[in-house]
Amino acid sequence: MAVTCWLAPAAWATQPATAEVGELRLERSDEGIYLSAALQFDLPELAEDALYKGIPMFFVADAVVLRDRWYWSDRQVAETSRYFRLSYQPLTRRWRLNISPVPFTNSGLGVVLGQNFDNYADALASIQRISHWKIAEGSEIDSNAMHTVHFRFRLDMSQLPRPFQIGVAGRTGWNLLVSSSQRLGAESAK
Repeated sequence: MAVTCWLAPAAWATQPATAEVGELRLERSDEGIYLSAALQFDLPELAEDALYKGIPMFFVADAVVLRDRWYWSDRQVAETSRYFRLSYQPLTRRWRLNISPVPFTNSGLGVVLGQNFDNYADALASIQRISHWKIAEGSEIDSNAMHTVHFRFRLDMSQLPRPFQIGVAGRTGWNLLVSSSQRLGAESAK
């Protein structure tokens, strides 16, 4: 009986945090398809602890647009990614969020959008809101066909420093994955 009392709190503590897409909105225009999303997640405790120690965390948002076909599997017409780098500067006690269309490299940040925040909650809230992100060009989209958009947001373990990549393999405390799919109707049906 005493053994089950000690195991229950330990099992509860290792449960991954719930993560979901609160709202996924797609807009079609002549220029292309735009995605807006409101993500709801808490950063895993181990990742948050590493952030406070000055180790940056990397996230990736992926969007894939598929054209529905009745005679074969759906055809991929567009795929895009957006990369996020969240870091904490312990000396200034400020948070820095960088957003880029390409993966971050060690040679520098390249062309990115950067924002500073005074607290962790504001920085995380900025990551959780994706607004008017162009995921497909207008020329790639057939206006008379149905399309399906698959959206995925995840913690990118491959961008972490090598010691963390080795130590986090298979550990549930580092898992963060949010995904959703939505169908986009043909314009002629509107």
